[in-house]
Amino acid sequence: MIPDRRKRLPLEAPLMRVVATAGIVGIAVVIAAIMDSQSSQGWLIGLVASIVSLVLAAVLWSSRRL
Repeated sequence: MIPDRRKRLPLEAPLMRVVATAGIVGIAVVIAAIMDSQSSQGWLIGLVASIVSLVLAAVLWSSRRL
């Protein structure tokens, strides 16, 4: 689905990382909103959202394909 590195434009990889990072932020916001609707504690919402975003960002930025 993603073309080889040799065939891509120079700005394509950074743009893909920015879009994927925005998706990670969106996922964390959705998790926080769901937890807030269930009346969770504020510190727990922050902890879960930040851990999820850190794990997903680590997976994203360690990818050699992007």
